[in-house]
Amino acid sequence: MIIRDFDMSVDCGLAGLDAPQERPTLTSYILDTELISRSFWKSRPAVIVCPGGGYRSRSVREAEAVALKFCAAGFHAFVLNYSVGRHAQWPIPQCQLSKAVMTVRGLSWEYCIDSENVYVCGFSAGGHLAAALGVYWDDPVIRRGSGASGEINRPDGLILCYPVIIADDDKTHRGTKRNFIGGEPRNAALFGLDKHVTERTPESFIWHTFEDDSVPVYSSLRFAEALYERGVSCELHVFPNGRHGLALGSMITACEPKHIVKETDIWIDLAVKWLGRHIDTRGCKGFDRVVDT
Repeated sequence: MIIRDFDMSVDCGLAGLDAPQERPTLTSYILDTELISRSFWKSRPAVIVCPGGGYRSRSVREAEAVALKFCAAGFHAFVLNYSVGRHAQWPIPQCQLSKAVMTVRGLSWEYCIDSENVYVCGFSAGGHLAAALGVYWDDPVIRRGSGASGEINRPDGLILCYPVIIADDDKTHRGTKRNFIGGEPRNAALFGLDKHVTERTPESFIWHTFEDDSVPVYSSLRFAEALYERGVSCELHVFPNGRHGLALGSMITACEPKHIVKETDIWIDLAVKWLGRHIDTRGCKGFDRVVDT
């Protein structure tokens, strides 16, 4: 496995801020190219993982362990260590994620990455970040801030795990909303992502729990509804039990017993199967056999 850090710095002047003290990075978990060269599946899709944390921090429970699960399924994986706190204000993290998608596509020849199958997986506020790029990837501010053109920064699909989506104060995570808006009140109109879904928003896999009292399930229901209204396909799973922030929902990422919920720990397998159906199998020969094992 090839583990590297790539600089994801963007111009923070877009938000009227200086550069953050902590440099944003994209950490790679790239499968061994010799292994790939010997297999019949020569060009592997990639998943960029965005951990949650209310745009105030980044949860380690929703980062490397998740990336390694995707690697075990045959994907290249990356974790975006995006800016948080004062530098979480729109459009800084969104430009960093846009740059990350472009970076992964730029590595395609060197590391056997399928540039036509680059996905973003986000948790909670990281789900808001992933969905934000999904709806704003062609926004002029994002293009200018990340140097994107055409569709090079458009994810091929979104995996949204108990995401923050809507702006209503009684149905959203207020800390995530506050950090997104920052010192610019005009940003408030951009926070509710369900209001900005278009026909060009990527297809999505979404999961949430009914018991989530930090980010109500209404966020996922409303985003799925908005996708449906625009004719964009999605797969939605609402599990009855489980608190917010389950990550993998298993002992691998649990900090306490309540983080282990047997009914929900299948979400990663469901997501991999969704990816298998979504991926253009031209150039991914044998992927169906990998998924079914």
